[in-house]
Amino acid sequence: MTRESLPKLRAYAVLAAATLIGAVAFGRPELVALAVPFVGFLAVGLARAPAHEVTLTVELERERATEGDDLELKLHTTSGTGVARLELSPAPGPGLELAGGRPRPLSLAPGKEAALSVPLHCRRWGRYEFGPITVSAYDRFGLVVDEQVVDPQLQLRVYPSAERLQRLLRPLETQPFVGNQVARAKGDGIEYADIRPFVPGDRLRRINWRASARRQTLLVNESHPERNADVVLFLDIFAEAGPQGESTLDHTVRAATALAEVYLRRRDRVGVVSFGGIVRWLTPASGTHQLYRIVESLLDTHIAFSYVSRTADLLPPRTLPPQSLVLALTPLLDRRALDALADLRGRGFDLAIIDVSPLRQDAAGDITTRFWRLWRDALRYRYERLGVPVVEWSSAEKLAPALEEVRSFRRYARRVRAF
Repeated sequence: MTRESLPKLRAYAVLAAATLIGAVAFGRPELVALAVPFVGFLAVGLARAPAHEVTLTVELERERATEGDDLELKLHTTSGTGVARLELSPAPGPGLELAGGRPRPLSLAPGKEAALSVPLHCRRWGRYEFGPITVSAYDRFGLVVDEQVVDPQLQLRVYPSAERLQRLLRPLETQPFVGNQVARAKGDGIEYADIRPFVPGDRLRRINWRASARRQTLLVNESHPERNADVVLFLDIFAEAGPQGESTLDHTVRAATALAEVYLRRRDRVGVVSFGGIVRWLTPASGTHQLYRIVESLLDTHIAFSYVSRTADLLPPRTLPPQSLVLALTPLLDRRALDALADLRGRGFDLAIIDVSPLRQDAAGDITTRFWRLWRDALRYRYERLGVPVVEWSSAEKLAPALEEVRSFRRYARRVRAF
């Protein structure tokens, strides 16, 4: 521990020195009597201020939390010499804050142990290394302080908060594996599709006896099978707008977490592509293990500034399986991500775009903001001409209405195409 003097020690030393110098300079011996209490106090205080020995043990209540959660940081201290006043100053990470302010001071008897719980509040998702803790041990007279810095080497994962979604965007095509999506094709399933004449090899339990009796010929029921789908979450991380905690990147990560959780719960295969200065991906898979892989990868999502041109050719073929639904989350700020999405549409992928807007839809702006809105409207119109639904979603709204708007666009587009 390093020892430093406190303002009280320096003030008393200055007063004692000034009084003694005045006694010598002015020839007034009675001034020495004024300096004696200060000198005596300093002598006794420094003599009874031993070097403090403090041991600190730090542990977290848990290693994983979610945005908005509160957890406790547990501090255990012991001292062989005893401490009259012990102050602990934790320095949490940038996404964490002390819920109750700085912890209260402690008083330790020699050889005794004291425990202290410090409440923490998780403000933002991310992976955080807990900062150093400053241990300050003050003597009984408040003259000196012994300080040391303890690095707890603790890591906390704060997962993004996910909105609870009831309905999701259905893909146009499904995969040949069992799931919860009703396929367009006809086969074995529980969702009624049509009736057709009986052919040799049909199961007797599929015969529609009522329709057969009415038409005087054997008819069987046809059904839509339940299949799974491949969903790829395309995250545009070239740029972001907005303050930390409420930026477009924050809302993109939270929306991706909510979508991945619900799609995986319905036994679909989900993959993630982080397309930006650094391109990262997870191939589609299913199950709870895949959800943890996705969330862990999202914790490392950040904006990496780069001038390098990026295209969809960088992605391995397994990252974008055929007939997969590509759900893009983009703030429409970088041309490279927009060109890559247009390329995916040109390759025949089922594409839907959620525009993570940094502006509220009802917010008024100056002439620059109005021109910027017009430019974004032109971008959305470009994709709508390609048959790609583009929905503006701001931070003040829920994600569910944006998904419902995408479903409405796809139904309207199919109806217009049918005419």
